[in-house]
Amino acid sequence: MIHNSELNHFKFSPATWIIPTVMLLLNWFVFYVDNSFHLNLDVHGIYPRTFSGLQGVIFSPFLHGDLNHIASNTLPLFILTTALIYFYRDVSLKVLVYGIFLSGIITWVIGRESYHIGASSLIYVLVSFIFFKGLRTQYYRLMALSFAVVLLYGGMIWYVFPQPEIVGESSISWEGHLAGLLTGFIFAMQFKTPDYVKDIQYDWEKSDFNPQEDAFMKRFDENGNFVNLPKPEEIEVEQEEVVSEPIKYVYVFKEATNDNKH
Repeated sequence: MIHNSELNHFKFSPATWIIPTVMLLLNWFVFYVDNSFHLNLDVHGIYPRTFSGLQGVIFSPFLHGDLNHIASNTLPLFILTTALIYFYRDVSLKVLVYGIFLSGIITWVIGRESYHIGASSLIYVLVSFIFFKGLRTQYYRLMALSFAVVLLYGGMIWYVFPQPEIVGESSISWEGHLAGLLTGFIFAMQFKTPDYVKDIQYDWEKSDFNPQEDAFMKRFDENGNFVNLPKPEEIEVEQEEVVSEPIKYVYVFKEATNDNKH
């Protein structure tokens, strides 16, 4: 059974798939134009600790070095962005926009002297935010989403550390990955999300519950035997509280007309 608050918070809308689709189309369009006309747009990526390298904070998520690079980022970016918008609709725009900026700035500060490009930083922002936020909410649906992210993308944690000895992967920007991971964690701690479905807490589950003062528990002795039956006047009071007013019926007599007579 779906709770009403879930219907309000978890609602599929056109933005759920339109925004991820637009982001992917923009990435592939830039990649196609760059490779078709040999524009070498890599120079517009993040180049740490230089003024001109700051432009990459905005442009780097839309720049990719080769086909394998953009292909490996396509599916995770679409899936994670869709999940973000569906499950965290109220803060999704903040996570995407601020995530690009903050992860880019951190990369610009800690990165090695090289051009850092690709949507990997944003992907790490999404993985980190969805994982830590789901655990923080303590809501079972979002926690399940967190564990699903771990199962699908948990192996990505190894790429936040420098690994130049791996053949063919020495050019991976582990600084950008680390920046995205830290950014997502910060957002998970700072951005507030609604209270989803609060568990029902009965009186006997509360810390201040006193069984000696509870009306129902007074009917039992220390051995658990049913004793201390309610007095007749107590039964009458309870019945008066639950018995509603009698239903009144009104009858209206209507004479038959000549057309109705046989």
